[in-house]
Amino acid sequence: AAVEEWVRQVSRTLGIEGDVDTKVLLDVARVAAHKVERRAAPITTYLMGIAVAQGGEGRSLEDISKDIIGLARAWEAEQEPS
Repeated sequence: AAVEEWVRQVSRTLGIEGDVDTKVLLDVARVAAHKVERRAAPITTYLMGIAVAQGGEGRSLEDISKDIIGLARAWEAEQEPS
């Protein structure tokens, strides 16, 4: 897929080794865009990248993504008028 090739090229350009779990990142971006707002998607995935780079409190990208998806769903619920 075009996205997979793009990610490989960007990773090479930035000197990033290893695979990138695009499915997890795209899932989080989709939920953040729909439950918070569109602009939240890239910023959220960027913050997740920082968390992973800093050790993420020992959590995997998948674990972090589940937490963030839950947070976005709760955010939407809190924003709905009663």
